Amino acid sequence: MGMTQLPFEKLELFKGRHFNHLLIIQAVRWYVTYKLSYRDVCDLMAERGVMVVHTTVLRWVQRFVPSFEKKLKNYARPVGSSWRVDETYIKVNGQWRYLYCAVDKQGNTIDFLLSKNRDKAAAVRFFKKAIGNNEAPEKITLDGSRASHQAVAELKAEGVLPAQTLIRTNKYLNNMIEQDHRKVKQRCYPMLGFKIFGNAEVTLSGIELANKIKKGQFDTSEITNPRAMILQVWEAVLAA
Repeated sequence: MGMTQLPFEKLELFKGRHFNHLLIIQAVRWYVTYKLSYRDVCDLMAERGVMVVHTTVLRWVQRFVPSFEKKLKNYARPVGSSWRVDETYIKVNGQWRYLYCAVDKQGNTIDFLLSKNRDKAAAVRFFKKAIGNNEAPEKITLDGSRASHQAVAELKAEGVLPAQTLIRTNKYLNNMIEQDHRKVKQRCYPMLGFKIFGNAEVTLSGIELANKIKKGQFDTSEITNPRAMILQVWEAVLAA
């Protein structure tokens, strides 16, 4: 399969699993990276002589994506201080839910939040999450959503956002975040919709994680060589 064997004793995360850890990593990576359904991943694995049912792949995604995300945080590069913030619609169990997301002016993903509602409370949660994982921005470009503007005003009053943070509304500047939304939604089409809100959160975080790796948002030079392929980055981080 062209995968480099890693010392299994380091991979406590996979102990007790019937399948080799490299197969699990590859299956999860395929699913969150490419426009594949769970059954598509099973078909690709079957071509390599590995028989697995789609519900097993689903369980792998839900079990391991949060752990992969946690490990990769240790290698995250800092993001820019000028944020573009917007939200889009994602259907979960037949109902529209709201995906808040922010990127910096270079297009690097800052953070995301899936919410059942599109209101001030949801916007506040998103900004607190993003600021908690990064430094507070110097500039924020918003869409015309009144709730987002109200959330920013509240966070300034609380001191979560500095009073001097510049707030702008500029559709042209937010084109970059619109493009990012399109990539996520295109990836969601083969999934035929999410059934459970919690599963949707985990899967979307996996998609965002794969996008961040593609964008080069993690510095893994201390554990990989500079020319390491994306698969080798996933393997090396999980073995570290």
